[in-house]
Amino acid sequence: MDQDTAAAMGRRPARDRLLDTADELFSRDGIARTSVDQVLHHAHVAPGTLYAHFGGKDGLIAAALHRRLDRWEQVWQEAVDAAGTPAEKLLALFDAVADYRDRYTPGRGCAFLATGTELPDLDHPVRAVIEAESTLLVTRLNQLAETVTTEDPAALAGNVLLVYDGAMAGLQRGRTPDPLGHGKMLARCLIQNAIETEQVRVCRAGL
Repeated sequence: MDQDTAAAMGRRPARDRLLDTADELFSRDGIARTSVDQVLHHAHVAPGTLYAHFGGKDGLIAAALHRRLDRWEQVWQEAVDAAGTPAEKLLALFDAVADYRDRYTPGRGCAFLATGTELPDLDHPVRAVIEAESTLLVTRLNQLAETVTTEDPAALAGNVLLVYDGAMAGLQRGRTPDPLGHGKMLARCLIQNAIETEQVRVCRAGL
């Protein structure tokens, strides 16, 4: 870290520096491989400050993931609001991931799934954040799918979510050139199929 970067970090509140550092190191190296000492060193913060704000490493993990969820929800909503049609609003999920990765720490895939894998204990404070992210995905996708088709929108939302999960896994593997773009293309096909299926049903009902 150069002097200018260190000086800029020093001007930011200690709590923000801890969250920024935790987000970066946990996403890059994993939670288990990142020690409290590493976080403190990179954030230029004393141990007492971390424990005063978060109570320890577990609290810091939960707080960093919660901030990521808040940011993700906002970026996704912005992408939905910017889309012009119901179908594009449903597809905005993939654009939102790309936008989030440009704005914030990208991570190796889905930070929520990765954290859940590293911390499987159901009593860990981070579990509530992971469940909240899953609820957000399911709820918003269902709401958006209902504006696209009345022909089993829950099934359409579930299929789009499955494609999304695959795209996020593709980001983690790093072997597909553009997993988000490919995922969006597949989701578009699913949406178009749902729309055409509903149109056929409506036409038959009108005969």
